[in-house]
Amino acid sequence: MTETLLFHHAQGRTPGLLAFADRWRAAGHAVHTPDLFDGATFDSVAEGVAHARSLGFDEIIRRGVATAQKLPARLVYAGFSLGALPAQALAQRRAGAAGALLLHSAVPTAEFGCPWPAGVPMQVHVMADDPWEDAQSLAGVVEEIDGGELFLYPGNGHLFADSGSADYAEEAATLLTERTLAFLGRVA
Repeated sequence: MTETLLFHHAQGRTPGLLAFADRWRAAGHAVHTPDLFDGATFDSVAEGVAHARSLGFDEIIRRGVATAQKLPARLVYAGFSLGALPAQALAQRRAGAAGALLLHSAVPTAEFGCPWPAGVPMQVHVMADDPWEDAQSLAGVVEEIDGGELFLYPGNGHLFADSGSADYAEEAATLLTERTLAFLGRVA
């Protein structure tokens, strides 16, 4: 069993995100899904990103870090899109990280002012033609990390693993789920 802290995307803590977390739980993992938006959800990624901007991305990260303080240090940090920011910040900065699963997004490690910690595996999962992400830039992020893996899925959706999203792609989401469950099994 792996304990995981999964952060939601810009549309908020949606039923599709919670259903995804339930797949990890059904495989025997403990999954925490905090709400960084105090219950707010949005109909589109653009609306959610506008809300996140109004709060400030540093505030989103701060809220994520605060939720982690109540949990053990040995966690897999995971995030969907916007949620990859606090997940990556915690994996890089908080001692004891078991790994990171960055779904639909990642940023250069320099954004957090420290190198990626040795021995902490990481996976990034995105669609090859995601309009919100640049696959080449993500490949550069992953290349910096010993144990980093980038999985590109065919298509141009963003939140393809959230079953409630207009971008949901069942085949890609199933493969992503299989790969992330294998990752969680390895770091357990």
